[in-house]
Amino acid sequence: MKINGAVIAGLFIGLKTAFTNAFAAGEAEWPEIASEVPSTTKANDYTWLSNFPGMTEWVGKKQVKKLSEYNYVIVNKSYASTVAVKRDDIEDDQLGIYKTQAEGAGHAAKQWPDELVYGAVNNSFTKSCYDGKPFIASNHPNGNKSTASNKGTKKLSIETFAKAQASYGAARTAMMSLKDEEGRPLNVRPNILLVPPALEAVANSLMTLDKLEDGKPNPFKGTAKVKVSGRLTNSNAWFLLDTTKPLKPFIYQPRKKPVFVQQTSIDSDAVFMEGEFKFGAEARGEAGFGHWQLVFGSDGTVD
Repeated sequence: MKINGAVIAGLFIGLKTAFTNAFAAGEAEWPEIASEVPSTTKANDYTWLSNFPGMTEWVGKKQVKKLSEYNYVIVNKSYASTVAVKRDDIEDDQLGIYKTQAEGAGHAAKQWPDELVYGAVNNSFTKSCYDGKPFIASNHPNGNKSTASNKGTKKLSIETFAKAQASYGAARTAMMSLKDEEGRPLNVRPNILLVPPALEAVANSLMTLDKLEDGKPNPFKGTAKVKVSGRLTNSNAWFLLDTTKPLKPFIYQPRKKPVFVQQTSIDSDAVFMEGEFKFGAEARGEAGFGHWQLVFGSDGTVD
């Protein structure tokens, strides 16, 4: 095949179409557990997360909550995936492999937000949130010099009522008992039980069985939707989430959503020196944490 501008343009139109179709057909996990907060700058400042204001009776002057001394900034990072198309393959009509690679790039681009968000989930026991503590910690500041915990250590269990209560039951109680700085209930309503594949059977049993393994009634049946993700890296850790609020527990912050990019100039240095045209995807963004009050995590290290 003789290479000219029209041939290259036609080839890359086809590759972009394959990329776009694969991107559109892909499924994303992140919307169930994270809120999208677009970014227009290098980073977003989430200091405002320290405020969890509610409606109060207006008597005299309005009560205005000031931003706390905490600082939480999510800095965008750049990501790219690049495929080289060899000039020799174009000349020899060996182009079938590149359609598959373009589809793979489109699929990977669709999965990119999942990688960011679930990266945050996997780091939630160690990386800090807006109050300077790990997102899942036993000592979150909670006003009036008190602290609150959204961290557990119990394995998720259906063996006995006592073990189910000490694991899932304790997490549910801790979340629903949280109060704001004025002592008012936050009305947290946990609705998603997020688990790795290793805990899928236990989680589903806990949410569907009438009785636990010790024969006692299961009071937790139907109290949450089970969400299983292979992106969770700790096979023992599990999470209980409240995703009913306007801001979900995790944040997906796109600065530039994935786009198809290409280098198709016949006169480029890459073509002259290396005999390669290029295509791929580019994106900018990051993921982070919302309100810690909307998640409870257990590392599952204790029976």
